[in-house]
Amino acid sequence: QVQLVESGGGLVQPGGSLRLSCAASGFTFSFYDMSWYRQAPGKERELVARIPSVGGSTNYADSVKGRFTISRDNSKNTVYLQMNSLKPEDTAVYYCTASRRSMYWGQGTQVTVSS
Repeated sequence: QVQLVESGGGLVQPGGSLRLSCAASGFTFSFYDMSWYRQAPGKERELVARIPSVGGSTNYADSVKGRFTISRDNSKNTVYLQMNSLKPEDTAVYYCTASRRSMYWGQGTQVTVSS
């Protein structure tokens, strides 16, 4: 069955960095667009970054442009989110998704930015 397993979350100080990973299995990874979403307490879930299956350009929320980078390694069935210059407002649960005709979600990983 389809599995998306996020890792790499944790507690980091403002200005710090984290790299999230999402290991995929149960589907042909290279065929799917991959994205990271996040949901902060009391807020709606929002799209953070997206990387297409083949070619095309990546997309980012305005709030993370220049600080976050999404990438994928099709040989490892893994998508990454490099997060730099983290701010307290980046605190949220981060979810990995895979989309084509259907959309699959991971269980999420907590990122807390606090001093």
